[in-house]
Amino acid sequence: MIYRIRIILDTKDDVLRDLEIKSNSSFEELHFAIVDAFNLKGNEMASFYLSDENWKQGAEITLESFGKDKVMKNCLLNSEINDLQTNFIYVYDFLELWTFFVEVVDESNENKFIDYPQTIFSNGKVPESAPDKIFIEDNKNHDNFEESFDDDPYNYY
Repeated sequence: MIYRIRIILDTKDDVLRDLEIKSNSSFEELHFAIVDAFNLKGNEMASFYLSDENWKQGAEITLESFGKDKVMKNCLLNSEINDLQTNFIYVYDFLELWTFFVEVVDESNENKFIDYPQTIFSNGKVPESAPDKIFIEDNKNHDNFEESFDDDPYNYY
């Protein structure tokens, strides 16, 4: 079985790649396919995160073992991908935060004459540096944050 996977760089411009990869490949193999498809250096740490249809970040699959349960080289795609789990977030280089939305868009039969993984579609130019991130705060707990201080800038209590 082959997964057709769309990877979209989190940027305002359209930068995406479609890959085909064997379903019994590891997340580490997918990691290297993404690095290759987007011409990244490949020498930085990275992680996949399970995600829902709203791109809410879930459990982590790490490149290296840091006492975590799931490590890319030991975690097969077909062990995580199913009818309910088709979205992932991929973060490359934790200082620069290259962030990608990864979605399984199709499944098909393997062609024995093709070497997988392969990039089957490419759109957009990868920027030279990681796109800036805009972090959205949950304001539920911070509604009166500024009002909690008086005029003394050194009064933190």
